[in-house]
Amino acid sequence: MDIAINLIGGLGLFLFGMSYMGDGLQKAAGSKMKDILAALTKNKLMGVLVGTLVTGVIQSSSATTVMVVGFVNAGLMNLNQAVGIIMGANIGTTVTAFLVSLNITEVATFMVGLGVFIYLAAKKKKVKSIAEVIIGFGILFIGMNIMGNAMEPLETNPKFTGLITNFDNPLLGILVGFVMTAILQSSSATTGLLIAVATTGVITFEQAYPIVFGQNIGTCVTALLSSIGASKTAKRAAVIHLLFNVSGTLLFMIFLRKPVQWFILDMVPSYVPKQIAAGHILFNILNVIIIFPFSGLLVRASEFIVRKDDSESEHITKYIDERILITPSIALTQSAKEVLHLGNLAYEQFETAVKAFLESNEELAFKVFELERKVNELSKVTLEYLVKLDKVSLTNYEKDKLVVLMNALNDIERVGDHADNIGELVLYKIENKANFSQGAYDEIKTMFYNTMEVYKSTLTAIQTIDMDDCEKVIENDKKIDVMYKSLRKNHIERLNNYVCEPNAGVIFLDIIGNLERIGDHSSNIAESIIEALVKQNKH
Repeated sequence: MDIAINLIGGLGLFLFGMSYMGDGLQKAAGSKMKDILAALTKNKLMGVLVGTLVTGVIQSSSATTVMVVGFVNAGLMNLNQAVGIIMGANIGTTVTAFLVSLNITEVATFMVGLGVFIYLAAKKKKVKSIAEVIIGFGILFIGMNIMGNAMEPLETNPKFTGLITNFDNPLLGILVGFVMTAILQSSSATTGLLIAVATTGVITFEQAYPIVFGQNIGTCVTALLSSIGASKTAKRAAVIHLLFNVSGTLLFMIFLRKPVQWFILDMVPSYVPKQIAAGHILFNILNVIIIFPFSGLLVRASEFIVRKDDSESEHITKYIDERILITPSIALTQSAKEVLHLGNLAYEQFETAVKAFLESNEELAFKVFELERKVNELSKVTLEYLVKLDKVSLTNYEKDKLVVLMNALNDIERVGDHADNIGELVLYKIENKANFSQGAYDEIKTMFYNTMEVYKSTLTAIQTIDMDDCEKVIENDKKIDVMYKSLRKNHIERLNNYVCEPNAGVIFLDIIGNLERIGDHSSNIAESIIEALVKQNKH
């Protein structure tokens, strides 16, 4: 019982330390993750390097692959780019195996103490992030030490040593590695456990090596689960991960296992934990070297397994995906694109409402209502995403940008509501056969186009985040306000002089009221951007 308690406690500390260290490294990297992603667009080989680097930073090949599934689902990359990162992720995860094989538990508690001291004393966020890396690194090794100590009594336990002898069958080793990793959802955790067992001396490298192969297949389960509900292309990315790791395992089992084992035993003759780490590194590097030239075949195989389905429903969102939240700077950039996507959808709704009025077209009015449902749905999903993004680690500048996006989202959704109101007024106009005088028609047409232009320039300002573009929106909105007062006065005079029918008069006043509010919402967005820019310049 004590063995189980200590083992679970040690594993918990190990996982926490690894996660805390990865978070600290990622915070220290900051927006550089975005630059790293941009680099992978060059070629597949660059993708391998990026996958290695990113996994080395976040300390989890599963997390990297899940992130890739999210990138593919959000349209950030295609499968040919994804395959390189997936291969690189397998190399990057060997960093963890190498670290945990080092016998530096004597300094682990000192590292935790040093890290906590730096964290409490530091004022700068980057220094605090580096302190988190040191704390996580120390906790990781404390967990490893606890697991190793928990395993020591098993060294003389005949039942346990008898069980270990079954691992002489490599297929059983692969199965054990797969099941353990699928349950723990972390190949690094399984590697940590395997090395803890190896420190007791009850398992040989020959017995442990096939377990490493099984771990690499088991880690695919996380990405496969994360692809549920994603697009077909994202599912293919998860399948590529599985195909790559299964192919690597077959390659080693049939051709390379024995030669690599002999080479490692010759290089590291005595200490099994280091043999396991070396074997893990060679397994992943050799797989990438051999399979990389055939990466195109993996893409085609994934397309054959996950076939196109014309009936597949279109996702309401275009650019955001929860799997990208692990890289906040990229998630924020994608959020800005999604808000702009919402803005363009609201513009389409507004433009349709204008056409419906000018042409007295009932069919177009109903299209306005259909677009309103899409605007509301996209607005709701995007807002939920922005709220989740607000809970992750962001720089002050990124937080300011997030506030701008939230404000813009609210104003854009209100623009959609006003376009919907105009659609309702179009139906009222058609049903009541309301006729406008030529003067009223010309005036409202002019205000329609001017307001559309103001809102369109707001979408440009969201895209450029430019002070001049924002000031142009605010200046033009003032003209809309003046026009509203002038048109209202003119129309009341027409009503008093019986130039326009009363039912047409109500529609006219309601429509210019909605247009004036659309101008105000456009101005609100511009003012929010200016406020953020001024705040940024002060810093």
